[in-house]
Amino acid sequence: MSDSNTTNFTNPSTFILLGIPGLEVAHVWISIPFCAMYAIAMLGNFTILFIVKIELNLHEPMYYFLCMLAVSDLVLSMSILPKTLTIFWFNSREIDFSACLTQLYFIHCFFMTESGIFVAMALDRYEAICHPLRHSTILTNPVVVKIGLAVMLRGGIVVLPYLLLARQWPYCRTNIIPQTHCEHMAVMKLACTNTHVSSYYGLFVVFCVTGLDVVFITMSYTQILRAIFSLPTKDARFKTFETCGSHLCAISAFYIPRLFSSLTSRFGQNMPLYFHILSANVYLLVSPMLNPIIYGIKTKEIWAGSSNTLLRKAL
Repeated sequence: MSDSNTTNFTNPSTFILLGIPGLEVAHVWISIPFCAMYAIAMLGNFTILFIVKIELNLHEPMYYFLCMLAVSDLVLSMSILPKTLTIFWFNSREIDFSACLTQLYFIHCFFMTESGIFVAMALDRYEAICHPLRHSTILTNPVVVKIGLAVMLRGGIVVLPYLLLARQWPYCRTNIIPQTHCEHMAVMKLACTNTHVSSYYGLFVVFCVTGLDVVFITMSYTQILRAIFSLPTKDARFKTFETCGSHLCAISAFYIPRLFSSLTSRFGQNMPLYFHILSANVYLLVSPMLNPIIYGIKTKEIWAGSSNTLLRKAL
């Protein structure tokens, strides 16, 4: 190892992102699905925002939360993909130390924000189905704005210790990160000091923040399903459940890849490194791509709004 990689430096000038070690010769080919996912995520989420903006009948809490989700997906995609594609296409592996920590912050912040938005959407569906008469009086526009701000602030505040701890660590082992992006655990492994505080805090975030989000969503949908199955006719049950179908699909696309990546990182020590890196990318990239597709196909109002927009443009 070179001296530059073993010398103690509190703030290295740059980190080196290796991309996907072991698959360097296939980087250009791997970039094709990555680029496709990025394009779909950008086009789909901007389309959602545009349709909700111009269709007045979509100015409701459910679609406001959907717009928040679209913004979160856009920021998450733009935080990861541009740098990843420059690694694949131009072998541009260097990233400034401050830029690396900024990317780390945005990735984890908006992942937490997206998790909070799913909780807000579950609350909206719970009120709409279980308490329809008071739904419009509880989830007013000012309340929706406050919920959105609270979710954003929670994500920013919860992730801030990651950034503060990473900035003060001395880095003396290496400045090479075997990843396509700056991620908390990958950066933490480069520090040559005791990082137990950051590790324990990361576990706290997983179990007490993200874990509580999953609990709240599960509780909401338990009550929603009870309300659905208590409806008198099969047709009524189907129509009511259909309104929640897109949300359940989006939740699955968000949490299941994350769970799979966590399990493989902890129990898949015999798996090749490139498999861990690909799974870590999948949970960050698949959800922003799938969310607009899921809501566009399964939500009739979004589908109708896009059709109306296309017709107006054609005429």
